Amino acid sequence: MRFSIYAIVAAASAVSAQSSTASAPEITGNPIGVQYQATLPDKAGTTVRGVVKASSGGDGKGVAFQIEVSGLPDASLGPFMYHIHEKPVPADGNCTGAGAHLDPYKRGETPVCDATKPATCQVGDLSGKHGNITNSPADSTTFVDFYTSTDPSSNAFLGNLSFVIHSNNKTRLTCANFSLNGAESSSTVSSGYALPTVNGTHIATGTASATITVPASATTFHSGTPTQPSNPSTTSAPASGASKTVVAGAAVLAGALALVL
Repeated sequence: MRFSIYAIVAAASAVSAQSSTASAPEITGNPIGVQYQATLPDKAGTTVRGVVKASSGGDGKGVAFQIEVSGLPDASLGPFMYHIHEKPVPADGNCTGAGAHLDPYKRGETPVCDATKPATCQVGDLSGKHGNITNSPADSTTFVDFYTSTDPSSNAFLGNLSFVIHSNNKTRLTCANFSLNGAESSSTVSSGYALPTVNGTHIATGTASATITVPASATTFHSGTPTQPSNPSTTSAPASGASKTVVAGAAVLAGALALVL
């Protein structure tokens, strides 16, 4: 009898824990105009290729996904599931290193996601919410997911995570990391603006005297909603000691020439 009471209490606790799991909130305020892309790589052991584009909703609500894949295995291995995973793919390309599904509210995989109640599903369970890939060898789909984010301050942010495709037995067929606009530019800084250039040369620090043009379209960013500089037309970089010396030397030379002439 004592064992039965303990078993009942444990079962009730488990049910209570499951029912108290927080639902995912709908994401608003995603930075406008941002797109992350995951390109499934050409690699040995899989014929699956494709591109996944994830763009901020036009009104900042949710993320619009465009998924195109080809080279899927025989349909007997489908339907094919796909998810955002909680870690980036490691350098060796091993999809196991991507960890589990993105699940900031610790919902778990049980019970199975109910597509009619997407807020109750794991945030990263895209196929559970929006449908598996059923066509083979190629398929494409588009949808808006209201529970993922392109804002780095959100716990539903996908930009530093990965995309994984599974067969129906959960084997990981292929995977890829999301990156900003398909590839992080080496000419960006943490402020989100492209480094200005003078005669094609990037100016990383204020070590030269020059007038730098900052294009109004420079809106690449890594966090938050981008804002333009208050005066985007010109910015003067301070002169260094070296440039001051050059200017002073030029003045002396000009004076000497005047005396000779």
